Amino acid sequence: MNHPYDPEEACAHLCRKDKALARVIRQVGPCDILSRRRMTPFAALMRSIVYQQLSGRAAGTIWGRVVEACPCKGLPKPDIVVNVNYDTLRAAGLSNNKTLAVRDLARKTIEGVVPTRRTLNRLSDEEVIDRLTQVRGIGRWTVEMLLMFHLGRPDVFPVGDLGVRKGIAATYGLDDVPEGDALGEYGDRWRPYRSVGSWYMWRALEIEVPE
Repeated sequence: MNHPYDPEEACAHLCRKDKALARVIRQVGPCDILSRRRMTPFAALMRSIVYQQLSGRAAGTIWGRVVEACPCKGLPKPDIVVNVNYDTLRAAGLSNNKTLAVRDLARKTIEGVVPTRRTLNRLSDEEVIDRLTQVRGIGRWTVEMLLMFHLGRPDVFPVGDLGVRKGIAATYGLDDVPEGDALGEYGDRWRPYRSVGSWYMWRALEIEVPE
């Protein structure tokens, strides 16, 4: 699958612009931020709903059960999921709110509120956010993850993500986790590849950043 931008080129740009981030990039290695692009927008959003507020292993188990409960070949499809019984989804491990969200996502995909990837590719980041947050259980952060990992948008900066903010504090040796306007200083350094910079902030929490 063709990528909308080259992560290696993005890393080279970031290393030139930001010495602290360059140290993290050298320690972490190559960026695989575009590894999830094979999922459809519907399947990606459905997976995000299932994974909300769960640990990776538990979420993965429930996701597998939900997919198995939907008689689809391969990834879940909205026209099939919309007809899956409420109790069947609950029995697969979804909470009431997540079950209602998955069913609303399927309906809104069929109605065209959640469009195809081709249509989403023609919309700006903010237009995608405005469109997809009409779905129950889908907030700005969830759409930002879709933009970064599934649509391959290079310049998304999820300022509400605590992991990104903690990564900034660790990378730049800050005493406090930055918030609000203070985040702009770091995001501006990373343009037009704030998605890649943010990805490395998550990874920065997994390594010991040298002085």
